[in-house]
Amino acid sequence: MSVDKTTVAKIARLARIHVPDERQQAIATELNGILSWVDELNEVDTENVEPLASVTGHALPMRKDVVTDGDRIDEVLANVPESTGGFFVVPKVVD
Repeated sequence: MSVDKTTVAKIARLARIHVPDERQQAIATELNGILSWVDELNEVDTENVEPLASVTGHALPMRKDVVTDGDRIDEVLANVPESTGGFFVVPKVVD
């Protein structure tokens, strides 16, 4: 696949960005370079390579999904400037 100035203009219009006419050819050249690099990657034989999520091979430690620090309303509200009915009071921001 080859990208030309017309394709760059169409991509810019679809992305709702302004690309000056004098930059379209340079961008087309850059995109063609990226696409040729992707074509080179497609030539690599990955038949016996397993997909991986991490290059380190370490599994993340799992923890139990339990509440460990709940029901501390009084301690939390002790840190706020103003509270009422167990809730934070904040300034009104919308009229």
